[in-house]
Amino acid sequence: MNLEEKINPVLRQIPPSGIRKFFDLVANTKGVISLGVGEPDFVTPWYIREEGIYSLEKGYTMYTSNQGLLELREEISRYLLRLTGVAYDPVQEVLVTVGVSEGVDLALRALVSPGDEVLIPEPSYVSYGPTTMLAGGKPVYIRTRPENGFKLTPELLEEAITPKSKILLLCYPNNPTGAVMTADDLAKLLPVIAEHDLLVISDEIYAELTYEGKHVSVASFPGMKERTVILNGFSKAFAMTGWRLGYAAGPKEIIAAMTKIHQYTMLCAPITAQKAAIEALKNQNDAVKKMVEEYNYRRRILVEAFSEMGLWLFEPKGAFYAFPDISATGLSSEEFAERLLFEEKVAVVPGSAFGPSGEGFIRISYATARKDLIEALKRIKRFVRKKSLKKQ
Repeated sequence: MNLEEKINPVLRQIPPSGIRKFFDLVANTKGVISLGVGEPDFVTPWYIREEGIYSLEKGYTMYTSNQGLLELREEISRYLLRLTGVAYDPVQEVLVTVGVSEGVDLALRALVSPGDEVLIPEPSYVSYGPTTMLAGGKPVYIRTRPENGFKLTPELLEEAITPKSKILLLCYPNNPTGAVMTADDLAKLLPVIAEHDLLVISDEIYAELTYEGKHVSVASFPGMKERTVILNGFSKAFAMTGWRLGYAAGPKEIIAAMTKIHQYTMLCAPITAQKAAIEALKNQNDAVKKMVEEYNYRRRILVEAFSEMGLWLFEPKGAFYAFPDISATGLSSEEFAERLLFEEKVAVVPGSAFGPSGEGFIRISYATARKDLIEALKRIKRFVRKKSLKKQ
């Protein structure tokens, strides 16, 4: 029996994650400083952990409703009102998910019909294209330009639209580039979105990590709430990656459809994580602010270091990633990353993992301890300046 032939043919077309593929190499190399993982190096703040522990001690070990604890949805609604200025009904317009990754999957499966096109600005997070394909849709990548700050422009959006275009999937602040869309940037997209009757899925997991000005959600513009699903969660700003908790907010019809899929697959998010998240939102203290300040400090260190190396770097405005251009070295993204790993024991992610437009770049996460970041940058500088650094 050929079991490969039994596998879903759509799944067979999807390559393994470029990030995971590269980190198989990292796992077998000792003494590596990793600038590759998009995970805060901070532990979850104690006041949040304490609530999780207390919930277990009180015996909260059962299922919750499919949509999540109502108290948590109420806190999410209040939080989104503060963050975005948009009001959501916690009963009908909010769904608690198992991380934002599940939220992306649910939103696409709820909205995509076979053959529908999903417009994805690139470089993009690695899961957007594959989850679109698994939902029966076709990912259409829009190549953003580094000289334009990796922002989506109305011209680029218009060029990509066809009669089959249905959804625009945004991620700003952006993974992997650190780009941010301002209110003016987003406003320019609205006439194109409205003219072509596009729905919008907006992944705003890095909203709190905006270093210049305040985060702006596309859902906050007139007429956009009814055509937008906001995805957010607790992993990045609250350092709760392992708790696996996110949420979706949007029109009640879409949230109901997402909930229907969720109840047949995940059922509900873990109650311990939900209890902890209530505390995270209800009693926010200076812990989150201090983490953001530290990321901002590291960001400045990284920008200055690449300036000294002579490699072009778009200055990231959000998230905790930088996307330097390494094409001047004569190496491909994958060659650069592999040689840097083996010669200097620094792990970064090849830009090609985020789509063809990422070739010639690498992604660096500065969500790592300051001393490790400084040492890693010294090693990268040494690597770049080696006379032997030529394509072989």
